[in-house]
Amino acid sequence: MVVNASKPRVSKLPPHELNVRKFAESRASELEGLHSVVANRLDNDFRSLRNKRKRTTGHDNRVARKKYRKKKRVESGNSCNNDRLEKHEKKVSRRTRRSIELKKNPQIGFCTSGDGTKRLRTHVWHAKRFSMTKLWGFHIPLGLHGRGRGSRALLKKLRSGVLIHDASYYGTVQLEGPQDKLLSVLSSVLVPPPSKHDGENFDDILSGDIFGRAVLHHTGKPSFPSIAPVTFMWRPLQHITIHKEGDNVNMLDELQSNDDGATFRRLWVCIHAAALKEASEALAHACMDMTGGSARCVSLEGHLATLELIGSKASELVEKMLPPACYIPEKSWYLKQCNAAENSYPGKLEKTPVSKINNQISSSLVIPLTVKDPRALTMKQQSIFTLGNSCNLLRYEEVETEHESESVVDYGDLWDASEGICPPMEESVACMEKYYQRNEYIGLGITNFGNQNALVKGKYSRYCPVLLLKNENHEDSVKRCSIVLPLSWVKVFWNAFVLNGAHAIGLREKHWIACEIGLPYFPWDYPDCSAYSYIMEMDATAMNQRATLCPPSQRPLEIPIPPPWDCVKLIVKPSSEVGNSLNQDEGHGSADVLGDNLVRNSVCGLSDTTTIPFEGFVARTSCSLNDFLNNISASHLLLFPRMKDQKTCMPKFMNDEEHLEQIANVSGMQCGNTRCFLRVHIHAHKEGVFEQGAVICAPDAADIMSWTRSDCDNHQLQIPQSSLRSHFVRLPSGKWALQIPEDPAVRESYRRPIGFITTGFVRGRQKPTAGALCEAILLARLRLEQWKALPARRRRKEIFVLVRNMRSTAYRLGLATIVLEQQEEDVKFM
Repeated sequence: MVVNASKPRVSKLPPHELNVRKFAESRASELEGLHSVVANRLDNDFRSLRNKRKRTTGHDNRVARKKYRKKKRVESGNSCNNDRLEKHEKKVSRRTRRSIELKKNPQIGFCTSGDGTKRLRTHVWHAKRFSMTKLWGFHIPLGLHGRGRGSRALLKKLRSGVLIHDASYYGTVQLEGPQDKLLSVLSSVLVPPPSKHDGENFDDILSGDIFGRAVLHHTGKPSFPSIAPVTFMWRPLQHITIHKEGDNVNMLDELQSNDDGATFRRLWVCIHAAALKEASEALAHACMDMTGGSARCVSLEGHLATLELIGSKASELVEKMLPPACYIPEKSWYLKQCNAAENSYPGKLEKTPVSKINNQISSSLVIPLTVKDPRALTMKQQSIFTLGNSCNLLRYEEVETEHESESVVDYGDLWDASEGICPPMEESVACMEKYYQRNEYIGLGITNFGNQNALVKGKYSRYCPVLLLKNENHEDSVKRCSIVLPLSWVKVFWNAFVLNGAHAIGLREKHWIACEIGLPYFPWDYPDCSAYSYIMEMDATAMNQRATLCPPSQRPLEIPIPPPWDCVKLIVKPSSEVGNSLNQDEGHGSADVLGDNLVRNSVCGLSDTTTIPFEGFVARTSCSLNDFLNNISASHLLLFPRMKDQKTCMPKFMNDEEHLEQIANVSGMQCGNTRCFLRVHIHAHKEGVFEQGAVICAPDAADIMSWTRSDCDNHQLQIPQSSLRSHFVRLPSGKWALQIPEDPAVRESYRRPIGFITTGFVRGRQKPTAGALCEAILLARLRLEQWKALPARRRRKEIFVLVRNMRSTAYRLGLATIVLEQQEEDVKFM
């Protein structure tokens, strides 16, 4: 075949530009033919059919004419009266004003509604999908719409996916000053205080490698009601300065020091919004009292935000969505991994995958990262097969653009958030950039891409400094991590995580997860804090409002909210004198019972007008429990707090009959009115569902024998239906009191209260567990009675208790496990 070389070759690629006018002229005959076909079908009537005009008035020009005539009248009248012009000026609608306001993304601070309530940066996203509530000065997502169900599906997603929660309502307080002064401040307000006796743990916290958890108190008052559990972290001590000398890189450690030679440090304390004001005042007073003003307390509210990721695949999602930046600035104070010999130029940071970091670190680690804008990543779908099930995940790859050709980029430092960090690109700018990139990819050309980069440069940043906090324990099967980032970047990362498969949750769902993991949930599990009274008052108000909507004959039984903690009373007698005395002492006119058989509210050391309906304190460390037992001369009690480098001696005492007899005959405890509560986990022995607020009572030995016998499966202990309404009565002052029955027949079913359930069962768990607080001395005496009454082979480490829901007459047998006997400290929380 002979090929004509003079014939020009036609390009198969699409043209870069398309002239619509020339395209129409070249195909005029085809367009006219199509028009004639359509005209024949419609009989040259191109008006829309009448049956298609039901949902629109666009065809009717009477509306437009009416507006035009009205405008003319207004203009004619305004020519003679300027005041009338101002009166008839059209204002911007509320919907438009709200849309403009909610789209704003200021660098610092929260947007507020008309009443001053703050909105999260993800408020619009949550308001479309969640039930919102006003709480602690914020509009906070309470949970998904509905009746508050869905715990089974949520726990399934927890075990097989990732959950995300916007915790931007948490506040951060920054302490700065000499290191020794800051340590004295922390020692005066935190329990447990940071101590050098902790060894490597203290050194790691002080160096900024890991974060610490503690309970915040007022200065020098650890036995008074606590404020809130907090998380604190130090700014890393090492500063790395890169000096370039030819091809070598020298790194010098520098410490900031003041005139006296003391090391100047910076510290962050993260506090829940429910106790932020009280905690900030306590820290400010501690800085003045302990340091004389040399340490300073600064609020960072409105500068930082926190995103919490929970689930079995949390680490995988973090690895995909938080790719570390390629380069570090010369001003950077932290360098994770630098290998100048292998890199082609000085100062280059070797990329380290987050998965590799996760395998090499322990829990409570703080990982500073500088990550790229997740919107600058393109998605490539790949099929991943896990445990025989195929699931589609998204793999992200970096998009190289002109602005990333620089060798060094100034990322900023998250620890300098008070000075301001560049916000991300606006969504419109990012979308326009993607539009230009697609045009370039398909060959349609980019005419304004260079101008767009020039506009973005200087105003916005494509890199974000974050702190990755690893929370999970080696014992937990659920992985948890928190991402601390600038407030202006929350919406960007939230959308990226949600689009990549993370399931958003609210406060209700987070409470379920805390119960599943076995951690206390603030403030519901902290009755010794003032924030607990506030949330209980809101719950009581909401319940009363629901009850008023029902007819009087159908209204549910009114129950005490919060539970009457003061009804848990101490009666100090040798155990040998009382036998099954926990349920017999109160019924014989003891000194603790008033003449009208009502146990009234009295807050230890506080006035009657206090807002904390809780008497005593909660021991959250083994050291505080030991100190309490030593102060009241009760170290012989059968409580076994776990101490560091010390094995528990519970099995030894469980089978020692002589030692049990000696403990039963010991007297001389000096309890006074001080009560110590311990957090316990309770699960049902055979059946039963324990609700929040349920009362925990002490069983008799006969109750335990009846419930645990194999030939008696239907044993039930109930209080009479007639005494259900009179068991807890409301006083004229509004407080609730326990009424001890006087009828001997009714008194047989009375059991002494020793605590209350603070977190009820979550439906869907394989082994439902409730969280509760019980009095320590009553727990020890109850364990002694059970060990003496049961044979050695049937004795258990757990303590048998009876649980009765407030609206139920039936008691259920449960097993209580003391948390401080399983771990040294109980300061972790959600």
